[in-house]
Amino acid sequence: MVAALSPSRASDFKNCPLLYRFRVVDRLPSAPSPAAARGTLVHAVLERLFDLPAHERTIEAAAELVAPEWERLVALEPELAGLLDADDDGSADAWYHQAVGLVRTWFSLEDPTRLEPAERELYVEAEVDGLTLRGYVDRLDVAPNGALRVVDYKTGRSPSELFERSSLFQMKFYALVLWRLHGVVPSVLQLVYLGNGEIVRYVPDEADLLATQRSIAALWRAIQKAAESGDWRPRRSRLCDWCDYRDLCPEWGGTPPPLPADAQQRAIDPEVVGRPAPADD
Repeated sequence: MVAALSPSRASDFKNCPLLYRFRVVDRLPSAPSPAAARGTLVHAVLERLFDLPAHERTIEAAAELVAPEWERLVALEPELAGLLDADDDGSADAWYHQAVGLVRTWFSLEDPTRLEPAERELYVEAEVDGLTLRGYVDRLDVAPNGALRVVDYKTGRSPSELFERSSLFQMKFYALVLWRLHGVVPSVLQLVYLGNGEIVRYVPDEADLLATQRSIAALWRAIQKAAESGDWRPRRSRLCDWCDYRDLCPEWGGTPPPLPADAQQRAIDPEVVGRPAPADD
């Protein structure tokens, strides 16, 4: 068994150790939501758009990808099909309109006819201090001089300073992995917020990434300690309003399920460390 961590699960523990337990140890499913599904769809459309020749990457071509990409996603995850079963209130049409709108917003921020990504939906993995760090990068651009730009699409609005730190942690996590893989510190970390049409750029350096490495190491020690003690205490915050497991949380009058017999092993099991859901956006 290899100890592994993704930025999504790291953020879970930073925000609330009990949330990490519910997702990683108890492996409780998250109910699919229209917002999360729309994020997944938009990510898929922006990935597939680059399959077209540069001169064909138009707004119209991207909009035409929305319906077939949704059909492809539903074929892969049939439970998504029921999300848009709106009675007669038009919410399904509105959902599609919002997805197309997010794609259109992207065209106001970047010009895909002038971009040739080196990688899309790139899986990255590297061992750092005995811990496997892994995750998926939305887009990796490589300049002729070898400089790396790490791009992440967010279908929500640009966050407050509090939540922006969380997004930058995710990007520095990816930058650390890429640095360890290629020996090059990425030149730019770029967050593209489609909800309000804003791009946030950050220029990391080695000191930044070494600090991120130390932060991840300390976080992992805390996860190991919680796994050994079985103490996954909740941390109440504004994020509780969006938590799928609030009914099970003692902070809200709930009772967590009994810990599995193999809870300590599950806490570091790489099986559950994978693709971060766009619901994080």
